[in-house]
Amino acid sequence: MCRICVQNVRQMFPWPGEVFAALSLLESPVLSHALYLFHVHGTGQKKICILSLLTCVTRPYTPMKGAFSTVWFDRYKISNDCPEHIESIDSMCQRLTDLINDEIKNGIAKNRILIGGFSMGGGMAMHLAYRFHQDLAGVFALSSFLNKDSSVYQALKRNQSVLPELFQCHGTADELVLYSWGEETNKMLKSLGVSASLHTFPNLNHELSRTEIEKLKTWIVKKLPVEAAKTNE
Repeated sequence: MCRICVQNVRQMFPWPGEVFAALSLLESPVLSHALYLFHVHGTGQKKICILSLLTCVTRPYTPMKGAFSTVWFDRYKISNDCPEHIESIDSMCQRLTDLINDEIKNGIAKNRILIGGFSMGGGMAMHLAYRFHQDLAGVFALSSFLNKDSSVYQALKRNQSVLPELFQCHGTADELVLYSWGEETNKMLKSLGVSASLHTFPNLNHELSRTEIEKLKTWIVKKLPVEAAKTNE
């Protein structure tokens, strides 16, 4: 896993402030250099240009018969009805926690941090936030899901505190990560105390749309409003 800094990225999110978020925008260089961004993307996707991104590791991936792929963690199969590969999930959660802690040491308040991503990246974000960082500002998951007996659900059953809000999007025509998987994830998290929204996109496959990104932008602005500039008196 490596960290990449991309300078002079603009257009879609031109506001100042501390945003430690993740966007899998696939093709568009769209984020302001004033933002702190934590990138959690989907399986095998690298065509992304944002300010501060994290790329996941290349590892053997069981659904591809052990062939190497750029993924956050391993799966036994691409299904919500099977056990999680918890060892690889927890290993990556620890590595990402180290990076979150680095940002906090650099002065970014944890309640100004969002984490999220597309496909497997959204699943990674939900594990990271709801199991290990329940004091983040929010989570977003685009075309993502959790397994039926996810360790996330087990962790939330023991939780007593206020949880990060979840912004979720999913296309009804998704043939890789079925819409019903995302819908079930949303319902389960709501039942366990998460304030969760699910934005449905008819006829959208396993991909992002411009409308989806605009909705996400609006949510990020709401969760992390621009803070007044500090002045010396």
